Amino acid sequence: MSYLVLARKWRPKRFAELVGQEHVVRALTNALDSGRVHHAFLFTGTRGVGKTTIARIFAKSLNCERGTSAEPCGECGACRDIDAGRFIDLLEIDAASNTGVDDVREVIDNAQYMPSRGRVKVYLIDEVHMLSKSAFNALLKTLEEPPGHVKFLLATTDPQKLPVTVLSRCLQFNLKRLDEGQIGGQIAAILQAEQIAAEPGAIRQLAKAADGSLRDGLSLLDQAIAYTGGTLSDDAVATMLGTVDRTRVGALLAALSEGDGQALLREVTALAEFSPDWSGVLDALADALHRLQVKQLVPGSAVEADGLDLDALAARLRPEVVQLWYQMALNGRRDLALAPSPRAGFEMSVLRMLAFRPAEGSAQGISAPVASASGPAAARAALEGARPAPSAPPPRPPVAAPPMEPTPQPATESAPSRPPAPPAQAATPAAASPGTVIADATQWLDLIAGLTLRGPVKELASHAGFIAHADNVLRLSLPESDDHLKAPFLVAQLAEGLGARLGAVPTIRFETAAAAAETLHGRNARERDERQSAAENAFLSDPDVQRLMSQQGAKLVPDSIRPYED
Repeated sequence: MSYLVLARKWRPKRFAELVGQEHVVRALTNALDSGRVHHAFLFTGTRGVGKTTIARIFAKSLNCERGTSAEPCGECGACRDIDAGRFIDLLEIDAASNTGVDDVREVIDNAQYMPSRGRVKVYLIDEVHMLSKSAFNALLKTLEEPPGHVKFLLATTDPQKLPVTVLSRCLQFNLKRLDEGQIGGQIAAILQAEQIAAEPGAIRQLAKAADGSLRDGLSLLDQAIAYTGGTLSDDAVATMLGTVDRTRVGALLAALSEGDGQALLREVTALAEFSPDWSGVLDALADALHRLQVKQLVPGSAVEADGLDLDALAARLRPEVVQLWYQMALNGRRDLALAPSPRAGFEMSVLRMLAFRPAEGSAQGISAPVASASGPAAARAALEGARPAPSAPPPRPPVAAPPMEPTPQPATESAPSRPPAPPAQAATPAAASPGTVIADATQWLDLIAGLTLRGPVKELASHAGFIAHADNVLRLSLPESDDHLKAPFLVAQLAEGLGARLGAVPTIRFETAAAAAETLHGRNARERDERQSAAENAFLSDPDVQRLMSQQGAKLVPDSIRPYED
C-alpha cells in the first residue's frame, strides 16, 4: 500500500477538525443551518491554511445524502467520494494551468446542466487570481447570476490581483495565518496518534519553521520523521532545518553584552563549522532580542526563555541598545546579499553591535544609539553615555535623530559627566554649505532616478513632487495617501543620498503644491503606457498582421502584446 503523506492523511474532514479558522467556520455553519447559502464564496489567505479544505467540507455539507447541514455524515457515498476527490459534481479547477477564456467558457456551458448525482454542482476554482482578464470578463455574468443548482467556491493567495467586479459578487473570507502554538499543538496530536516520540523542542522548531502554514508544518514533519528514523530529537530537527542551537545565540548575546570581541568571533567560528544559513542565524538573534525586550519592558509577561538567560541579559543591557541591536540584525539580514560572503556579512553585523556594547563599570551597563539603525545613521548616532569599543573611533553627534534627555546616572556611577548633545532637527539633516541647485522638476526626476535608494526611502523619493530648491532647502510635495512615508528617519536617509550628488546635504521640507507635480512613479507609469501603446500600434499596423486579420479571420488575444523592452 502506498504511503499517504501526513498533510493528506490528516486533512480535516469536518468543520470541527479545522485549526484556527473559527471565524470562517462560524459564518459558514450559520449559513448552512439557516439555509441562506450565497452562490459565490471567496476564500483568501496564505498557502496551507485551509482554503481548499474548507471548500471541500462545504461541498460535502451541501451534497451529503442525509441532508444539507453544517455536520455532513462523512459516511454516505457522496461524502466518501468528495473526501477521495472523485465526486462528479465537485469540479476542482486549477486556474494556474487553466487561465484562458476557453477554459472558463467550458465551465459556463457545463454550469447550465443539472447535477449528475448530488443536489448542488460545486465549482472550486483554486488560485483564481491567475485567470486572464478576458477569462474574468467571461465569468462575471455567470458568477453574478448562476443557476440555482450551482455554487462557486473561489480560493486565492493573492486577492489584490482580483478585479473589483469579481470581489463585489462574492462573500469574502480571509483565512488567518496559524500561530506557532496552533501548529505545534496539531503536530503534537498527530505524533501521538502516529505513536512517534518527539522532544518538545523539536515540535517547537517545526512549528516555527512552518511560518503560519499548517500544511508546510506537516510536510516538514514528514521530512523530520524520515530524517531521524524514529524519535524526533531537538538536535536532529535543528540539524535538518539548518537552524541554530539556542545556546549559540545565548553565547553570542553574552559576548556582545560583555564587550568581548575575542569570544564573539570564537562563537562565529564555531557556528561556521556547521555551515549554517547566516540569514537564519540573524533571524534567531533578532527573535532572541525580541523576547529579551518583552522581558524588559513588560514585566510579568510570559516569555519563553528558550535556552537564554533572559534575567541576566535584561539586567546587563538597557532597552535602548536591545532595540538598536534588533534593528542591526534585521538590516544585516537584508544586506547579506551585498556582502563579500554571507559569513563576512554576518560578522560585520555582530561587530557593528559590538561597537555599541555595555560600558565597563556602568551600573546600568549600556550605551545606546538612538537614530535609526539603518545604514550610516546607526554608526553615527549615540545617546548620552554611548561608548564604542576601544578600537573604534568615537561616534559623531546624531544627525537625523530627535534630541533626547540624558539618561539619569545612579549615585554610584563612576563615569564622568558629559554635557548634553546639541539639539538636532527631527525631520531634516544638519545644514550644509550650498551645492548644486536643482533647477526644475525634470532635473529632480532625473536626479532621483539615478540614486541607489531602496525600500521605503525609494518609495518616498519616487512619490515626491518637486516644488523648488534654493539656499540648500529642498521643497517637495507628497500626496496625502503617502503621508506615512514622511517619517523623519526616511527623510534623513533621502537627504543623505541627495547630498552625495548635490555636494551638500539639503534640508527637506514638505509643502502643499498649488498643482500636482509629476513624480518619478508617475513618469515611469506614463512612459510604460506610451511604450505599450506604441507596441500595440506597431503590431497592428504590420502588413502581415493586417492580412491575417482580414483574410484569415485572425483575432488579437487581449493583453498579449508587450513592448520589446519589457
